[in-house]
Amino acid sequence: MAVKIIRQPKKIVLIGAPSSAAANAAGTEAAPAALRAAGIAARLAKAGFEVGEGGDIPSNPWRADDETPRARNARATVRSIEALQPLVEKALKSGALPVILGGDCTVTLAALAAIRRYHREVSLIWCDHDADMNTPATTPSGYLHGMAVAHIAGQGAPELVRFFKEPPLVREPDIALFGLGRIDPGEQKWLDASPMRRLSPAEIRELGPAAAAEAALERIHIFKRQWVLHFDVDVLSADEMPATYYPAADGLRREEFGEALRVFLSNANLAAVTIAAYVPAADTDGAAAGRLLDLFAEAMAARYRALVPEQEVKEAKDVKEVEEKKEVQEVKEEKEEEPAIAEASSAESQPVMAGEMEAAPASEPASETVSETVSETAGEEKTEGS
Repeated sequence: MAVKIIRQPKKIVLIGAPSSAAANAAGTEAAPAALRAAGIAARLAKAGFEVGEGGDIPSNPWRADDETPRARNARATVRSIEALQPLVEKALKSGALPVILGGDCTVTLAALAAIRRYHREVSLIWCDHDADMNTPATTPSGYLHGMAVAHIAGQGAPELVRFFKEPPLVREPDIALFGLGRIDPGEQKWLDASPMRRLSPAEIRELGPAAAAEAALERIHIFKRQWVLHFDVDVLSADEMPATYYPAADGLRREEFGEALRVFLSNANLAAVTIAAYVPAADTDGAAAGRLLDLFAEAMAARYRALVPEQEVKEAKDVKEVEEKKEVQEVKEEKEEEPAIAEASSAESQPVMAGEMEAAPASEPASETVSETVSETAGEEKTEGS
């Protein structure tokens, strides 16, 4: 689809994806409303952004599904993805950065599919303590959120792989798993043969969070294409983020992930962000939501500082260039008008003088000749009237 999108670094659109259909239990369908109530819009506005509302898809909570134990709630999950995709597309066309408040991890498929409408290739940073690379053949549970990366790479449940007409959504070399700590046997076998980049919490600490984030970005070629950041809150340590399905005892500390997140969010080619797996029911005092939003807002403030001044300078430069071109054109037009005015003035005065000089003999004053001419004319008029 040939649509020219002009990115607006100051603009953010919040989109709610209240779904837990792909999860192992209800809970994440309440996350978008909870994060809004906790003040995500106000925090982003305080960082300098213009925050718009992109709406919510219909709520799609988890239900027991024993009829398809290898791919539970597949049809319901596809309905959520298909409802979410056009909301993300609308936000993208406005030039804003869509921030999708999930929801289970499959909401990221909708973001990727929306971007693929306008870009042939897209990359992915998957910040999650789980690999999410099971398939219906290897899954120990049948829950689709544990297969999200497999769906994206074209190897998951057929319903989710085929909802996008040109799978895979993202090629394996263009996917990086960041903060990976839990891997099932079937996932490990796939990873051993895969070109996907993966960084465990230990490796991130060894490299340093910022350097690890830069390495992940470089690996997935984001400097020449658009990409999506998926943020499953269980990438954080359990004591700081207990409000999720599977808290990670050895997850990243908030300051560690915050350092990496600032690098990720400050990248100009970032096309969408998804936040997933926050369970408000496990956060009765709202403390986890507060920490989550503090972390996200601080990293988004770094994005503002990195991108918005550069854009404003560019816009000011463009305005200055337009004004300078206008001034040059006005001066040029004035110079072109001056000879024309002088020529017109000369044309108005010179013929009269020439006629008068021709009517007068060289030996007679011009005034006498005029007088005689008037007398002769008067005589002619009298004769005609007789």
